[in-house]
Amino acid sequence: MSLSPEELDRYARHIVLHEVGGTGQRRLGAARLLVVGAGGLGSAALLYLAAAGVGTLTIVDDDTVALSNLQRQVLHGTADIGRPKVESARDALRRLNPHVAVETHRLRLDAANAPALVRGCDLVLDGCDNFATRYAVNAACAAAGVPLLAAAMSQWEGQISLYDPARGGPCYACVFPEAPAAGLAPSCAEAGVIGALPGVMGSMMALEAVKQIARAGEGLRGAMLIYDGLHAETRRIALARRPDCPVCKAQDP
Repeated sequence: MSLSPEELDRYARHIVLHEVGGTGQRRLGAARLLVVGAGGLGSAALLYLAAAGVGTLTIVDDDTVALSNLQRQVLHGTADIGRPKVESARDALRRLNPHVAVETHRLRLDAANAPALVRGCDLVLDGCDNFATRYAVNAACAAAGVPLLAAAMSQWEGQISLYDPARGGPCYACVFPEAPAAGLAPSCAEAGVIGALPGVMGSMMALEAVKQIARAGEGLRGAMLIYDGLHAETRRIALARRPDCPVCKAQDP
């Protein structure tokens, strides 16, 4: 695909980067990404992915915009309260970049619908807020050989990794074989979350997604980046596949 004069101007700061260039920008324009969740993480990730010129963004979310969301979910505004998040997100992204195709599914991703949603995607971003959805999207991505970029957060801390067993990395279930017992991983509604943290982690998701699609730099396959916003610290830990993982053991690179 070629870039129009308007696109050359819009993405000029990408194109002058040696690691992206025109080739990387064209890869972004041809890419199809699935984003699970249009809340805190999804807000920042979607905004930067649309701004970056990702060709097709598919958004899955079954929730509506609430007043309590607006402290951190910057994709939505006060006038959107009560609207489906996928509709509010679609309208905001179209205003930001008319070159990006936005597809929406107002539903909760589960084991039944995940395979069809993942099929044909170049990358999936998981910004959901519950373990059932995380395991469902991981299983679908592992089965389809689609890389999964997932982040999670609570209070002041966030984590992000690229789960990609088809290319030698672990899947989400390798690292987290079972959901934590009730009460050990409270939701943001229960434990709270500082408003800017989803922006930090969602922006990291967008950055890693752009790198993955444009084939730039070193990503987070086989590693997890942990960000502590309260103490301004980051750390990176190595992750490995589990040979006995029931989800991805058949996915050999």
